[in-house]
Amino acid sequence: MENKYVIIMAGGVGTRFWPFSRTDFPKQFQDVLGTGQSMLQQTAGRFDGICPPENIYVVTSTEYKSLVQKQLPYLSEDQILLEPVRRNTAPCIAYACYKIAVKNPRANIVVSPADHVILKETDFAATIQEALRATENQSILVTLGIKPSRPDTGYGYIQYHTDKTEGVKKVKIFTEKPPLEMAREFLESGDFVWNAGIFVWNVQTILANFNQHMHEMAEIFAEGQSEYYTDREEAFIKKAYSQCKNISIDYGIMEKAEHVYVLLSDFGWSDLGTWKSLYDVAGKDANQNVVDANVMLYDTKNCIIKVGKDRLVAINGLDGYIVAEYGNALLICRKEEEQRVKDFVADAKNKGAEFV
Repeated sequence: MENKYVIIMAGGVGTRFWPFSRTDFPKQFQDVLGTGQSMLQQTAGRFDGICPPENIYVVTSTEYKSLVQKQLPYLSEDQILLEPVRRNTAPCIAYACYKIAVKNPRANIVVSPADHVILKETDFAATIQEALRATENQSILVTLGIKPSRPDTGYGYIQYHTDKTEGVKKVKIFTEKPPLEMAREFLESGDFVWNAGIFVWNVQTILANFNQHMHEMAEIFAEGQSEYYTDREEAFIKKAYSQCKNISIDYGIMEKAEHVYVLLSDFGWSDLGTWKSLYDVAGKDANQNVVDANVMLYDTKNCIIKVGKDRLVAINGLDGYIVAEYGNALLICRKEEEQRVKDFVADAKNKGAEFV
């Protein structure tokens, strides 16, 4: 297990999950599903038996350092990588991979967001182990693919070669966040899967792909080889991030790379990016309501209600609504219009930083 590593990306704010996810306390640090653990703790725990705890690296914003330390106290300072500004997933992954390469040039790496729901954890572990076996001695980039259930424009889509071989399959087309009509076509074709945003590769392969497809970024982080794991790392990273463009790993590498493979997966996955996605995976009452609140419901169905339990809430006559409160903000919105939450957050920011 000494060559197996996990990078957990935990720096996002989760704007689409407002008001529950806030700038000072995003959803990855909260117990969203009522399990007694935060999403970050669940994510890290998912890799028990896959890699040793000293090989787990968390990349997060500088403002969340204390939250990570409190929730994952077994991590050393060197395992918590602090981004001075948010620059999307490519710089986040580059920072972690270049740092890991200094310690172990034979590292075989899993990259996972901190805010995904995995309902079948045994199946997930088996899938990850299969992907790690595929990448251990091959120069390939592997992503996990999930059968789509709707034409969602928020995901990347993968078309793969439908041969009869088991295991990873060569990717034909990698399309990041297509428009709705294209997403519908992908769904109807039956030979596309969602990109789960969970990646597996060995460190030499991903560094080679950074060199080939994102050469400027590769140069930036390669310069830090003598700075990683020293007291000079923080200053180096501040300078490095000031030079990095804001770009995802999907646009920067996955759409361009030649040797990209997908492993078809079924482990009860949701990226939990929106209120609707929480509604889909959560348990429901007899009227198809998802309730995490001290509430009295009358003629109310198909709603998701998440309100602090220190108050009693009475709801009458709602069908298909989000009712969510956290701190000083309350959201009441039709589920089908949840895409407007980002607009609400922008307007709330104009009313004061304390509301976001």
